[in-house]
Amino acid sequence: MAGTDRGEGEPAPPEFVAQDGVGVPDQLQRLWTPHRMAYIRGENKAEGDEPSGCPFCVLVAMPDDDALILARGETVYAVLNLYPYNPGHLMVVPYRHVADYPELTAEETVEVAEFTQHAMTVIRKVSGAHGFNIGMNQGVIAGAGIAAHLHQHVVPRWGGDANFMPVIGHTKVLPQLLGETRELLASAW
Repeated sequence: MAGTDRGEGEPAPPEFVAQDGVGVPDQLQRLWTPHRMAYIRGENKAEGDEPSGCPFCVLVAMPDDDALILARGETVYAVLNLYPYNPGHLMVVPYRHVADYPELTAEETVEVAEFTQHAMTVIRKVSGAHGFNIGMNQGVIAGAGIAAHLHQHVVPRWGGDANFMPVIGHTKVLPQLLGETRELLASAW
């Protein structure tokens, strides 16, 4: 990491900025991710349980590029997560505004499964993912950010992806812009 292997009296690299202000200055570098403030502040969060305030219901009326939609099926669609854990983190979402997994129709259940399988195949093809975290957070208490509209997360994982950045630095480095990720996955879909 820049700034850690300097000799005595050697000037700091231009990208190094010591943290000044309250407390003792440190030698840590900062990766500023101001776009994350929208998530932290809860902007674009669902308002209530009605479809009119639901981001997943709003997305389907938008052009695919603008909405980060990768593919549309009969009863579900695949969309990139706006606040991804890893590059390629997507969600499979039913068009119907439904909150609980047992409320899905048989057709929706099958298509959620098929889209999830296809998403894994596409992500492996495009980025060589070594594994996946797949799941749903059902209800606010279980961690659902948008509890009123069911969505299945498909999070690609690579060996060593839980390195010092998220573990020590509490920072996730995403090497690709969402629009570029969308284009790669949508083209391969």
